[in-house]
Amino acid sequence: MKLEELKSPPGSTRRIKRVGRGMGSGHGKTSTRGHKGQKSRSGGGIRPGFEGGQMPLQRRIPKRGFTNIFKTDYAIVNVRDLNVFEDGTIITPEMLVDQGIIKKLEKGGLKVLGDGELKKKLIVKANKISKQAAQKIADLGGEIEVI
Repeated sequence: MKLEELKSPPGSTRRIKRVGRGMGSGHGKTSTRGHKGQKSRSGGGIRPGFEGGQMPLQRRIPKRGFTNIFKTDYAIVNVRDLNVFEDGTIITPEMLVDQGIIKKLEKGGLKVLGDGELKKKLIVKANKISKQAAQKIADLGGEIEVI
């Protein structure tokens, strides 16, 4: 098989409907738009979501909840992700960004969570740390410093 021998399977393509080409074509005169009305005019038609003046669905449905503008987001890392470092390494948020472990620092900083198993003795500097993560780091003789 060659590239120039490729073609669409039968039934997958249709001829285009050529409208406005005379009465003999079957698509002449009104060009398949019917008689009069908004949809028959050029530029006619309605925007998505318009329901003819009836209150639209997106406005009828009750709104719920709110967005807390004072919310603090943290860049999250689990203790299992810290096993890539050598023993005694001082781990800072900037170092994790450089290594590609976290994509970027959020405005709240770094939070260390306790998911997984830690096998290295590390010195961790973070903005927040969970109790489980702190316990796992301390069990191996590591240190925790809250920035």
